Amino acid sequence: MTFATTPSRPETTPSVHCAAAPEERRFSSHPAHVRREELSLRRDATPRRYLMCPPAHFKVTYSINPWMDPTKPVDLPLALAQWEDLRDRYRSLGHTVETLAPQPGLPDMVFAANGATVIDGRVLGARFAYPERAAEAEAHLDWFRGNGFTEVHEPSHINEGEGDFAVTRSYVLAGRGFRSSPLSHDEAQEFFGRPVIGLDLVDPRYYHLDTALSVLDGDEVMYYPEAFSPGSRSVLRRLFPDALLASGQDAAALGLNAVSDGRHVLLPQAAAGLVAPLRARGFEPVPMDLTELLKGGGSVKCCTQELRPAQGEVAG
Repeated sequence: MTFATTPSRPETTPSVHCAAAPEERRFSSHPAHVRREELSLRRDATPRRYLMCPPAHFKVTYSINPWMDPTKPVDLPLALAQWEDLRDRYRSLGHTVETLAPQPGLPDMVFAANGATVIDGRVLGARFAYPERAAEAEAHLDWFRGNGFTEVHEPSHINEGEGDFAVTRSYVLAGRGFRSSPLSHDEAQEFFGRPVIGLDLVDPRYYHLDTALSVLDGDEVMYYPEAFSPGSRSVLRRLFPDALLASGQDAAALGLNAVSDGRHVLLPQAAAGLVAPLRARGFEPVPMDLTELLKGGGSVKCCTQELRPAQGEVAG
């Protein structure tokens, strides 16, 4: 069964962003001190392998989340240019990007994170809540079966891939409340053999977990507390006492719909309030302009599915 309320607090190692001693804080605003501090906190990126789908057929003709407004036209060439910039940025950082072929009639395929969850080379497919996106699930499964993935599970319960499954070093965090079924949490735990932590989403603007929480590195996360129920907030505080907490303004810019490689954090450029806190923790923020794709309710993470390799293998 999944751990849905009060899992025990894991053992933690000293945080890399420990507060400075009082005498050190007095100098924290000195530019040279800041540079020395950031250098000492410098993180290491690890190569990743991602699956993305070009927005060749992207448009907003229906509304299945509060961000979608069919009366607002989509600039398709701009959406494609913004997507290509994100893809190219990943490659410039040393990551591998695989491409899923877009299909006519499936305008939301650009949000590739929703199509599956991959951990240790094992693939848990998606089962979409809305009929408008249902056919995307099979397109993703076909890609995995045709690209060397041998452990592919077609789910029995509704889940929308990495939209509602976030993978940390110790857990699989699982959102519920708007899209994914709580039953999918048990299914994921049995398939992956990892503890799954259920988290209740309460604000319809943050309809997927990846709009309200982002994994930065290992067991480090950032999240927007008000997107979660009181009990789920307590769970998050217990599991991640040193998490970076986002403001309502940055959350509303979908700033938590971000992707981190352990050092670089690609996030929507409008979430400017997250830049300094990320730098203070040793990360390198990489603001991206995906405003056209935001019309469909997604940004950096929604466009990016991570293909996590089996243990001992190297991504890419």
